[in-house]
Amino acid sequence: MAITIEHLYHVYQQGSPFQSDALEDIDFTIENGDLLALIGHTGSGKSTLAQHLNGLLKPTSGRVLVDGQNINAKEADRKALRQRVGLLFQYAEYQLFEETVYKDIAFGPKNQGLTGKELDHRVRRAFARVHLPQEVLEKSPFELSGGQMRRVALAGVVAMEPEVLVLDEPIAGLDPKGRDELMEVISDLHRGGVTIVLISHNMDDVARIATRVAVLDKGRLAMLGTPREIFSRGDELEAMGLDVPQTVQLCRKLRAGGVDMPDCLTNEEVCAAILAARGRTAHA
Repeated sequence: MAITIEHLYHVYQQGSPFQSDALEDIDFTIENGDLLALIGHTGSGKSTLAQHLNGLLKPTSGRVLVDGQNINAKEADRKALRQRVGLLFQYAEYQLFEETVYKDIAFGPKNQGLTGKELDHRVRRAFARVHLPQEVLEKSPFELSGGQMRRVALAGVVAMEPEVLVLDEPIAGLDPKGRDELMEVISDLHRGGVTIVLISHNMDDVARIATRVAVLDKGRLAMLGTPREIFSRGDELEAMGLDVPQTVQLCRKLRAGGVDMPDCLTNEEVCAAILAARGRTAHA
């Protein structure tokens, strides 16, 4: 399922003294099967754009098309849309409220009208997809670690079986273990066929798992491309207040020290490039 954003503008409090232009002429397509990372400095419009993808916000002008249909048209079924495009807010564990993990995950599918064995299957399938131990299913979600609570919240969205999953800073505030576990879940969901839009400030994660990267700067789409294409423009990113992955920073330092190194996105690429550089030096 593709989502096409056409010349999207969003203005908060339009016409008032507090008017704020959040998005300006955003125009690109999220392709079926993408794992698209949305990056940008705080206030660049990432969360505002995310809320347009399933109709939580309406454009000031422009259109958002899901499989060619304008989701803000009068005849659009936004309830059906939100079952196809799931959104996980930042610090989603604050939205947990049921007595048990099972009941929290079941809340969305129940509202879809599922009951009995069908509901139970949906809950247990979503639970399994977020890699939680079986014994927590009947526990209170508030007895769990922060990372586990975040995965319970994600399971509640996954249980709706959306075709597109929009994740707003899903690893914010987690310790390294919780972050790594959640990123593995996200990668598995993508490999399982879910199109994912990931808002993140962690460039190492973006470099490792994204298929494409969209860079927002002051409400505009500044760059769109593969991680390798985007992070090769490190000077431009840094001018926007953004980092590049640590692997790219290391390669730059090695080049500055006279080592013939390309920009690398993963630890494996760095190791291979260093060995290749040593080999060239040995044969020189």
